[in-house]
Amino acid sequence: MVGPARFMNLLSCFELGVVDALRENPGMTAAKLGDTVGAKPDAVEQLLYLLVKEGFVAYDEASGAYELDALADVSDTDLRRVLAFMDKIKVTTLRQLFHLTESVRTGTVVGLREFYGFDGDLYAAMGVHADLRESWSRLMDSVTERIDPWFFGNIDVPSGAQVLDLAGNTGLGAIHTFRMKASPGLRVTTFDLPEKEEECLRNFRENGVAEHCSFIGGDVFEAVPEGFDTVLIKHFLNMFDKEDVFRILKGVHRSLNAGGQVHILVPIYSEDIRDSCTVDYYPSFFLGCATGQGGPQKLSTFRAWLEETGFTVTKAIAQDPADLPPDALPLQGILCATKNS
Repeated sequence: MVGPARFMNLLSCFELGVVDALRENPGMTAAKLGDTVGAKPDAVEQLLYLLVKEGFVAYDEASGAYELDALADVSDTDLRRVLAFMDKIKVTTLRQLFHLTESVRTGTVVGLREFYGFDGDLYAAMGVHADLRESWSRLMDSVTERIDPWFFGNIDVPSGAQVLDLAGNTGLGAIHTFRMKASPGLRVTTFDLPEKEEECLRNFRENGVAEHCSFIGGDVFEAVPEGFDTVLIKHFLNMFDKEDVFRILKGVHRSLNAGGQVHILVPIYSEDIRDSCTVDYYPSFFLGCATGQGGPQKLSTFRAWLEETGFTVTKAIAQDPADLPPDALPLQGILCATKNS
């Protein structure tokens, strides 16, 4: 019941600058903190009660001063990662979930229409609304930087292959593909909506890979470019229900040369749903905030869907939860499959 209140209480202490103030000057009273961050001391003290309760901040009864407790031990790298996810939840999730029930009934993201006057999904809305785009992109770039080394370390890309990065956004995945799986003649093509082309090509130029990476604009539900040895699908299939996932996979099957492979990176649920942290957030997020449909599936479900659409699965692995930072919500899976003739 009190999850949203606790979430915003903690995030507000960061946004106000209270945590930074205590990091720079331990032992500040509520009055001093209020002066520093530009808020009433009474209000600052009210927010700090929760942080004291949870052991994030310590309070000295004798002096009335506060200092960081557990938060003092959090590294800057971990803090930036967590705060990026918290900001994404605030900007893309909290308001929209007020309309989750209507979103489920209609199969649309009602919150985007109510708060932004936008009919469509989150990914289209980001092209119009900078606050959504900036918050989401900041987090996803961080996720990509962390996940891609694991992904590319577990897939094979033949030397000199023609690679298609399906729904590759603005090219970061293609850049990582070329750098992490480099070979003579390797060429990587980003396929996404035409409006992504300018930024994508600029990213290729700025990263020195323009000779090896290219862009094709289009809609995956209309046609997937053909003639590729390898197709990568990252953070995409989970956006859709089964019917649309099948349409995507059948399009990928047509796009691949004989014997070609598809490599999929996707958030998954644990096989025993009771062990899953992914389920705590992502059903509500996709249904109420992102697409009005979709959501992660178990690794075994994605495997079955690949086999039903003409592929032979050669690898299906999940991240080891023990290797993840404690704040990680999604458990990622990799599926590799070969096109059946």
